[in-house]
Amino acid sequence: METIRIDDPEDPRVAPYLDIRERDLVGRQGRFIAEGKVVLNVLLNSSRFQAESMLVLENRLSGLDETFKEAPAQVPVYVTSRQVMDRIVGFPIHRGILAAGKKGTPLQVGDILDTLPQKALVIVAVGIANHDNLGAIFRNAAAFGADAVLIDPTCCDPLYRKAIRVSVGAALKVPFATVPDPAALAADLMARGFESFALSPRGDTNIRNVKPCPKAALYLGTEGEGLPAALLARMQTLRIEMAKGFDSLNVAAASAIALHHFSANGR
Repeated sequence: METIRIDDPEDPRVAPYLDIRERDLVGRQGRFIAEGKVVLNVLLNSSRFQAESMLVLENRLSGLDETFKEAPAQVPVYVTSRQVMDRIVGFPIHRGILAAGKKGTPLQVGDILDTLPQKALVIVAVGIANHDNLGAIFRNAAAFGADAVLIDPTCCDPLYRKAIRVSVGAALKVPFATVPDPAALAADLMARGFESFALSPRGDTNIRNVKPCPKAALYLGTEGEGLPAALLARMQTLRIEMAKGFDSLNVAAASAIALHHFSANGR
């Protein structure tokens, strides 16, 4: 691909990459930043999201020939030095590969549920405000073949730069939508033939003892508080047995165990 040299950190063509950390906090008006080669490959092969531009360190170009073959010809590739890139983004960014993408129109929960296969596995995340945890949940969902991740309004943005990076691009692959009311969703899932399970350190049932099911929804809550009591009361609660004297796992680790169990047993 033809590249465009950038020597001025205030060049308006690279404005989407200015002061990345500050813009992470205030938002990008329908855009997101993808970071690193692996995530860039996912973005360029995504059917849902589109890359608007790329910003690459000059010494990283030689390893991106195959990646650039996946990019539409009209997507500009801006190339710059380490010094200029650090001034653009506002801190030393070690991977040296960034892309600006369009979020597009958000998926709706009903559209996702209507297109699920006969055997389906979905994650319902409630109150996951840590970007590392949400990114890891998306990575686990992709690794174990979950069909969707549904998040409540108190979860952080799956398209936050760090969440995408931790997910190694899975947030750009696994369908997701925001659920206004997780309790109402539980009723909708039941009507669609799903069995809903809530993970909790104090769950009534050892996850190893759960029978296989073709349609499963796994509810995950924030660390510490966990899922709301009213939500726990609506479904079967599962626990992952710990060694004596230890309470619980990180929610991301718990999601990996639960997804592995249900992907192996129920599908």
